[in-house]
Amino acid sequence: MVYLISVDLDSDLTRLASLEGFFALRTGRPPLPTLAEAYATHGVTEGADPLTFRVLKVVRSLGAPEVRIGVSVAQQGLAARLWSVALGAAALYGQVPDLDPRLLRWDADGSAPDDLWLSEVRALPGDAATIRQLVHHGHLEPLAAALRARHPVSAGLLWGNAASALAGAARELDRWARANDRTEVSDRARTLAAELLDHPDLRDTGTLTGTAFRRRSCCLYYRVPGGGVCGDCCFTRPPRRV
Repeated sequence: MVYLISVDLDSDLTRLASLEGFFALRTGRPPLPTLAEAYATHGVTEGADPLTFRVLKVVRSLGAPEVRIGVSVAQQGLAARLWSVALGAAALYGQVPDLDPRLLRWDADGSAPDDLWLSEVRALPGDAATIRQLVHHGHLEPLAAALRARHPVSAGLLWGNAASALAGAARELDRWARANDRTEVSDRARTLAAELLDHPDLRDTGTLTGTAFRRRSCCLYYRVPGGGVCGDCCFTRPPRRV
């Protein structure tokens, strides 16, 4: 879809940073590995693997009884960052920054917005096809492959997480747009989210109604001590453990 309004990306993505949280993206070249390096599945050693570091950090911080819970939560968090940056930029600017994994540096020990740094701002069209190429194919596919090469986790769970993260980004943009009287931002975000979810990997992961999403899988958070079900979970209450 082509939008009539397009504002050039600013070199330090200041306007995008105004959305705060998961939408903000820092620029620069700190001495951190790139996401391309994090997704590598060959020649990885335990002490130099940022993806495994992130998973195990999540496991420890949650007190998770299974590593796959840490895999799920870590993957959904990174998916939410990537969808948010792309969707937020497209809705605000009508353009997106090139999110090539080789351009994105990642602090596996950091949290938003200090976890991701874009080394060079290159403007691309803010349409669904471009975002799908950047995020879905450029990140979520190699991320899922890297995680599944390291840990026993189902592809369906990871794609359910990805869809949930996308719907969540659209929902947060809708809230921001309503609070700031920017209905055109909400309209763009909702339209793009619906187009992006209409992909074979995501289409059957849940049901999108406006910005409300109900997924058909579970991220396993209910298995964390004291954890419950998420707002879009397929369960209405935590399943009983047998």
